[in-house]
Amino acid sequence: MAERRVNVGWAEGLHARPASIFVRAATATGVPVTIAKADGSPVNAASMLAVLGLGAQGGEEIVLASDAEGAEAALDRLAKLVSEGLEELPETV
Repeated sequence: MAERRVNVGWAEGLHARPASIFVRAATATGVPVTIAKADGSPVNAASMLAVLGLGAQGGEEIVLASDAEGAEAALDRLAKLVSEGLEELPETV
């Protein structure tokens, strides 16, 4: 299982707009990914309600994980998005 631990880079955490950006990016990877708080249960990263339900705050550690083919690249992209609080993924990532 591939895994990335990152701190949420959006000051407001994974709420509303940042959660929407993250869910769209997770869906676009085409790889099933889970997201969890460091001490919590994983949820589907492609589900807006599940991501919002985490209540992840800015600076809080989250865990991204997947065991699918292509997981390493997908998790790298999503980890960069979350840790840097980007508004969208750069094409070069």
